Parts: sequence; C-alpha cells; structure tokens
Amino acid sequence: MMGEANGEAQAAKVMLRLVDLRKSYATGPIVTEVLRGVTLDVYQGDFVSIVGTSGCGKSTLVNIIGLLDQPTSGAYFLKEREIGAISDTELSVLRNQSIGFIFQSFNLLPRLTALENVAAPLTYRGAAVSDMLSRAREMLELVGLSDRLGHRPSELSGGQRQRVAIARALVGTPDIILADEPTGALDAETGDEIMGLLAELNTRHRLTAIIITHDYGVARKCARCFRMRHGVLSEMALSAKRGRD
Repeated sequence: MMGEANGEAQAAKVMLRLVDLRKSYATGPIVTEVLRGVTLDVYQGDFVSIVGTSGCGKSTLVNIIGLLDQPTSGAYFLKEREIGAISDTELSVLRNQSIGFIFQSFNLLPRLTALENVAAPLTYRGAAVSDMLSRAREMLELVGLSDRLGHRPSELSGGQRQRVAIARALVGTPDIILADEPTGALDAETGDEIMGLLAELNTRHRLTAIIITHDYGVARKCARCFRMRHGVLSEMALSAKRGRD
C-alpha cells in the first residue's frame, strides 16, 4: 500500500519542494543548528505527516513551510516558484492564497460567529461580503456544521471549533493545508474524528495536507509519514510507524 501511495504521489504535480533546508540561530558566539539539511517533496493530493518530540525542529519547519520564516540556507519551492527570490509583500499574498493553516488552539476570533470566522481570510482579497459569506457557508457545510453558522466559539465543542478552523483553512482554496498539532487540544475520540475528516477531504477532494504532530498514532493515519529527530527529516516505512524515539 505504501508503494502504491508513493507511486501515485510521484505521478502528481509537486506542490512543495524543500532542498537541503538549514536553519540556525546565533546567541552571541553560540550557534544552534535547528534544521540540518531537510529535503522533502509534497505532491498534489498528498497526505503527509511529520512526527517528532518537542525540540526536534518541527515548529521551525512549520514556520518556514508556512512562509513565516526563512531558512538560513537551502531552497524552498512552492508550485515550482523559489520562495527565497520573492519580496515580503509577495510572501504575504502567497501565504494568504496558497496555504491554509490549522492550529492546535483553533485561533478563532471569540466575538465572531462560525460563519464570520470562516469568511475572515477572504477580507484580505477584497471579495464582496455576500460572496465571502456564501463561500464560508459552503465550507461549513462541507465539514458538517451547517447548523452552527451563527454560533460563537464559546458555544461550540472542541471538535466543532476545530471543524470551523478546518473550514476557515479551506475557504480560500489553498494549494496546501498545514495542520500544526490539529488534535493536540482534543480528546482521543474527537481527535480521531478530526483526522477522519481530514482523510476524507484528502480522498474525496484531493486536499493536499501536511500534518505536524508529536503523536505517532495520529502520524500513521497519513499515507506518508516522516520523522524529525535533531533537525533531520527521514521517511518512515509503514512497519516503523508504530515505534517511538
């Protein structure tokens, strides 16, 4: 099954390519190397997980993939466009249009309804309010929350809030969904439900998703699984996904 998944992925378009990415931080004379030559291809319709313990470099990699930080060296291509060659203004536009974020803490605006939270990213594109709300309603229906449009985050369960966050990530039709610990704030049953929803969106709508997690149980629900250790990324075979560091 793993070979079939990789074969299908490699026949698809490369959405994201990381080539020998390195990231280091200097504190006085001390240089700490956080990423040590990360190389990764993510294909259209891929369902990828990156798993590792705290301090392994996952958060740094998320910030770089999410266009929130730049590597010290190496190359990052998004849809064949090298990120290091574009301006900060272009980066902001690209981030808004190409990457949908899902966070552990949901990051919903408490005073807005579910519908308004989902529509919010479209305000940066200058869309008409009616069009934004129509698109947001469509996304909430997609994640099974058509009956919660007017509810604020405090009126929703954790699983429902994460579904709102998924709908918000999808509303701008991004090229890639980047989910940082999407089940971290949820109980096991609700976490399984959210991973099932992401897997269904991947299968039925060819959603390209990268799941960042510390949980090997969550990681092995994805078609391809990579482990980050000490700033080095390596692909795990299916038989190895059940182990831990």
